Parts: sequence; C-alpha cells; structure tokens
Amino acid sequence: MNNPARASVLIYTGISLAAAFLFLLSTYATGISYPAVARIGGAVWVFILSMIITMPVVISYVNKRHI
Repeated sequence: MNNPARASVLIYTGISLAAAFLFLLSTYATGISYPAVARIGGAVWVFILSMIITMPVVISYVNKRHI
C-alpha cells in the first residue's frame, strides 16, 4: 500500500478483531454457561484494549518500514 496510515489501520484493527474473536471462542470452549452480556462485553473490552495497545506499536512499525 502507498498510504502507511491506511495500512496501519487495517493491521491493528485486524489484530484487535482477531483477539476479540479468540476471546469469544475461548468462552465457548470452556463449556461454562456465561451470559451473552458477559461474552459480548468481554469481547468488546478485549477489542478496545487491543486497539489501545497495538495502535502505537503498529503505526511506528509501518512508518519505519515505509520510509
């Protein structure tokens, strides 16, 4: 991609979505009957925290690779 900002957004959003999906899968894999609110709320929480953590890391990595 020519635009490093767009590439960064796609990468860290994909990582965060994957983390949230893995969280949902893990709640089903345990076999424990969690309420839907807890599963969805947890997935949203994981997504938000993943975005906060990966955003600066991915942006700096992509900018270094682009220059």
